[in-house]
Amino acid sequence: MPKSPYLTPGFYDRALAQNKHRDIVGGRWDETGRVQMALLMAEGLTPADHLLDVGAGSLRLGCKVVPYLDPGHYWATDQSRALMLRGHQVELPDPVRLSADHLIEDASFDFPGVPDTITHLLAFALFTHLPLPDLALFLTTARARFPNLRRLLFTVFVADPAAYDRALRQPDGVVTHPTRAPYHHLADQVLTLAHAPGWTATLQPDRLPRGQILCRAVPV
Repeated sequence: MPKSPYLTPGFYDRALAQNKHRDIVGGRWDETGRVQMALLMAEGLTPADHLLDVGAGSLRLGCKVVPYLDPGHYWATDQSRALMLRGHQVELPDPVRLSADHLIEDASFDFPGVPDTITHLLAFALFTHLPLPDLALFLTTARARFPNLRRLLFTVFVADPAAYDRALRQPDGVVTHPTRAPYHHLADQVLTLAHAPGWTATLQPDRLPRGQILCRAVPV
């Protein structure tokens, strides 16, 4: 079984053929996009900043933040470029403001072609579907790759140590697991992974859609 359902062969082809580009990124399209935008604004995002949206999907955030940022200041990666292109075609209010060259297929956190001007990085509802080694790789690579990065935000599901080893129903109803997607992790695990490559990280108290927790990291 793939470590994430999104890695199942043919997953994206079938979803796009059925016009489900919104559904496969978790539903609650507008609500979640507004939450993502609010998180970035709370971190002081300005139109002059440069944003990288990791796991951007069909541009649920992009359709809201591209009109806000200066032209050319939004970059996105996802393991399916076809999914991002569908969002570019049908969800952006003004597709001319975003060059399709800024939508980069990347399944291994190499960030090919993304400039080092990035100041803010958001990975929303991505590491809820990937195990800890992928999170560790992401945190290490991002720290080394983007010298101008001021804020890194990502979401996880967390579990109390006493409940970690079993399936756990999150406050928003999602059932998470320690060894398969959707994953939950221990808070200390997440913070230790973030601190190792040179981040100061904190878990925020507010629950986000689906019961996710936001981790906020700044470079040391």
